[in-house]
Amino acid sequence: MDKGSIFGIILGFIAIGVGMVMKGVHLSALVNPAALLIIFLGTAASVLIAFPMSTLKKVPKLLKKIFMDEQKRDMKQTISLFENWADKCRKEGLLALQKEVEELDDEFLRSGILLAIDGKTPEFIRELLVEKVEAMEGRHQKGAQIFSQAGTYAPTLGVLGAVVGLIAALGNMNDIEALGHAISAAFIATLFGIFSGYVLWHPFANKLKEKSKEESQEKYIMIEGIISVTNGESPIIVREKLSSYLSASEIENQDDRSVEY
Repeated sequence: MDKGSIFGIILGFIAIGVGMVMKGVHLSALVNPAALLIIFLGTAASVLIAFPMSTLKKVPKLLKKIFMDEQKRDMKQTISLFENWADKCRKEGLLALQKEVEELDDEFLRSGILLAIDGKTPEFIRELLVEKVEAMEGRHQKGAQIFSQAGTYAPTLGVLGAVVGLIAALGNMNDIEALGHAISAAFIATLFGIFSGYVLWHPFANKLKEKSKEESQEKYIMIEGIISVTNGESPIIVREKLSSYLSASEIENQDDRSVEY
């Protein structure tokens, strides 16, 4: 599980709940079916209008990606792998990697190395693999856009819900006490709209974008590694080039466990 997403949502609800109590608002005020209907069903309707069903079908997978902490590739090990490959290719040639490629579980990495083994030029390999990464980023961007748009629609629908509530409240001004309760209830829709937009939907979109960036970085490291191996660069050059993608602490750890040749 992605603990950040879970804890963030829990803290968001706690902040609103405790804040309401501290302000003297009873939590029962949140039990407002009309406001829930306007905000959440209205947001769903807006998203359905804004996106084709082929895109919306991916929402369950996107939610899984948000709340599930996927196992990340250890890029230090990947860099060490390219170092070993570079050393082996300088001694035995690219064909020496044929057997190792068959054991790879990463389709992107396997396809890149196979292109190198098949004798494709580094320029062709880079162009093809970069196109694959850009296509992946485009798909990820569409997924994040669903939640980003929902975060835009929800607060506006909150204002709409408040207006509807005020119309109903002002329609009966004989009972001042009832009028006060009605006006209070009218703004619950605004609360739901702002909360869902800025505590749920926009953060969901940002989480997807961040995970997409991480995956893209992994693939760009692989591309540089494949090109370096294809060009016959030395293991030291390969390590230095690929390590530029890592943070300072990761580079330090990489240096501590550097491979000797």
